[in-house]
Amino acid sequence: MAGVYKPKEDALLTIFGRKKVVIGVIHMRPLPGSPEYTGEPVETIYQAALQDALSYRSGGVDGLILENHGDIPFVKPDEIGHETSAVMAVAARKIRETVDLPMGINVLANAAIPALAVAHAAGCAFIRVNQWANAYVANEGLVEGAAARAMRYRARIGAKAVRIFADAHVKHGSHAIVADRSVPELARDVEFFAADAVIATGQRTGDAPVIEEIQAIRSGSQLPLLVGSGVDEVNVAEILPLVDGIIIASALKEEGVWWNPVSEARVRRFMEIVRVSRGD
Repeated sequence: MAGVYKPKEDALLTIFGRKKVVIGVIHMRPLPGSPEYTGEPVETIYQAALQDALSYRSGGVDGLILENHGDIPFVKPDEIGHETSAVMAVAARKIRETVDLPMGINVLANAAIPALAVAHAAGCAFIRVNQWANAYVANEGLVEGAAARAMRYRARIGAKAVRIFADAHVKHGSHAIVADRSVPELARDVEFFAADAVIATGQRTGDAPVIEEIQAIRSGSQLPLLVGSGVDEVNVAEILPLVDGIIIASALKEEGVWWNPVSEARVRRFMEIVRVSRGD
């Protein structure tokens, strides 16, 4: 398949030094300004995020993503307060100073520019953007692709080293306004708009994509491919050979629910299966 964007270095090899990576997601507690924030000290929020990072590291993952998942329900990017970016930047920096793992930032919902600001300030390697190239109807309303504005902002602040990991056929949305483009074409759009890696997801948090969806995205893009939801101990041996990496959270939390702390024991069990699958 001919490429649609000029060749670039493999982002996973550059950031992690390998393929078949496992990236653990740190779901931050509700941040100041969000509906569920109860006024707890921000230091407590930082410490909870740091503890999750330490549990992931001890369990053997290859990298981390910091995400403001506790801020449900999410708002559109232009409605996110500066307090969100500020708290996430401090949390990211504290984690980076303690845990020697590559880290990314995801500011929900679809806030690529705040994510770039946080990542650049904290020395993170990448951001995740759920809708990069196309407009779609989501829980937050009509959400436009972030690529054009975000790439210009990245250049303006001197953050070109921060890579873009972008979803294709994103969860929690209608996927396209008129649904007249195939999944491979949506994946090609992500590559055409200069992302560095493409992510396949299920329909919602913790929902795995079907194999046909993974294969369709793979057929549409030459970018490194990750699965961004729904991988667990049961299906990882089937999914990992098809992709270049896994982004995981819920299955590695206590009791398997996203709002609980990370379970180091679950991480260790999961990574044992991963190491067998990738032949470590």
